[in-house]
Amino acid sequence: MIRFRRLALAALIPAAAMSLGLSEVLAQAPSPSPAASASPSSTSPAPAPSASPSPAASASPAPAQTPSPAASASPAPAATPSPAASASPAASPTAPPPAAAATPAPVQTADPFGLETTLEAKKVVMVKGTANWDSAFDTLIDAFKALNTLLDKQGIKPSGNAMIVYTSTDDTGFTFLAEIPVEQDPKNLSKDMSIGKSPEGKVLKFVHRGSYDNMDNTYEAITNHLDDKRLEAKDTFIEEYLTDPLKTAEDKLVINVFVPLK
Repeated sequence: MIRFRRLALAALIPAAAMSLGLSEVLAQAPSPSPAASASPSSTSPAPAPSASPSPAASASPAPAQTPSPAASASPAPAATPSPAASASPAASPTAPPPAAAATPAPVQTADPFGLETTLEAKKVVMVKGTANWDSAFDTLIDAFKALNTLLDKQGIKPSGNAMIVYTSTDDTGFTFLAEIPVEQDPKNLSKDMSIGKSPEGKVLKFVHRGSYDNMDNTYEAITNHLDDKRLEAKDTFIEEYLTDPLKTAEDKLVINVFVPLK
C-alpha cells in the first residue's frame, strides 16, 4: 500500500510542477504599455475609399445583376425533397440484431471461500500413512494408487471423489488417512487398510486451484479468514480432490478444503 501511494504521488508531482511553471511564465510576461493602447495611430481607422461611383458603373449596370425570368419562375428541382429519399429506412439508425440483444452474457461465479456447509458421512475404504512435507504429494499419490489397485482388482468403482484427512501435523510432516468412497465392501485388505466412514458435521468450504506445493497460500488465507471471523477450527481438516490426482497435471488440480469447526 505504501509503494502504491508513492507511485501515485510520483505521478501527481510532475503535473503540479508543470502547472506552477506555467503560472510563473504568465506572471513574468510584460503587460502592454498605456501609451501603446492610447496611441491614435493604432486606433484610427484607415480612410474610407471614395464613395463616387465610376461613370461606367452608373451608366450601364452589369447584366448579371438582373435575375433570369426562367430562374425566378421555376425553382430548381433539386430543392424539392424526394419522397423516396425521406421515406428511406437507411436514414434512420440501424437497430442491433435481435439475436445479439437477446443473448445474455456468460455469468462467472467465484469459488466458495469460507462457505458454511455440512458434510454427510460416506462409506469409504481408507489407508493410513505418514509423510514428510518435502515429499508429501508423492506419498499421497502412492496411497491413492494402493487404494485404486485394490478396487480395480475386485471390480469396485468409487462412488465419490478421493479424500485426504489430516489427523496430525508438525514441522517435519503429518499423518493422514487416504479415503475413497465405495458402495460395497472390498475384501482382502492389507494391514494398514480398513473400511469406515468419512468425516461429517459442520465445516467451512474453501477451494484451491493449482499444485499441491502452492497450497501454503491457500491455507494462509484460510487461517487469516478464521482469525478475522474469530472462528475456532478442530485439529483436523479434509481435502477432497475434484480432479483425479493420478491423471491430472499437478498444476491443474482442483481441491475442496473443508475445515471442521468446534
